Amino acid sequence: MFMKRKLLIGLGNVGEAYVSTHHNIGFDIVDAWVTQHDQKFQLEKYAWVAIVRIKNVEVITIKPTTYMNLSGQAFRYWMQQYQIPLDQTLTVLDDLNIPLGKLKLRLSGSPGGHNGLKHIEEVLQTEDYPRLRIGIGNNYSKGKQVDYVLGKWLKNEAPVVKLIIENCQATLNTIFLEEPKAKSWEVTI
Repeated sequence: MFMKRKLLIGLGNVGEAYVSTHHNIGFDIVDAWVTQHDQKFQLEKYAWVAIVRIKNVEVITIKPTTYMNLSGQAFRYWMQQYQIPLDQTLTVLDDLNIPLGKLKLRLSGSPGGHNGLKHIEEVLQTEDYPRLRIGIGNNYSKGKQVDYVLGKWLKNEAPVVKLIIENCQATLNTIFLEEPKAKSWEVTI
């Protein structure tokens, strides 16, 4: 049976200090998705890597160990390692410009101020790759953006975050099996 290959990149920062932070929702989502498929991550070059097979699709799933602002290095390495076309990748990340509880799929677009996306685009020399942006809201005071994105989820946000992660597991299965044709779509949880 012919297997299609795809690359799933969850963006976040490595280390205990970043667990359950707004900025690590990409890691949280791919962790849950890999676990749902009874797989585990292994530490490899530039990333934690797991391979998930659903029907005739093999999804190379990575969590870069290069930290958020250098994510492009791991992205390019694993894309080249498995010879995966750019349009067969999906990057999952947090987005301050989207309200908590909303997801946006874009097949291309600007980094929108996200340093992880800026580095990926710098390394790949293009904005034309799919990304699933997860709204984390922007509930912070002026000058406190870094504290907010690196801060832990608040107790009242936890139920919404749980729903986001659950919804994203089904969304990822659909994306990998059906390959959306629309340039963008939005879901509110």
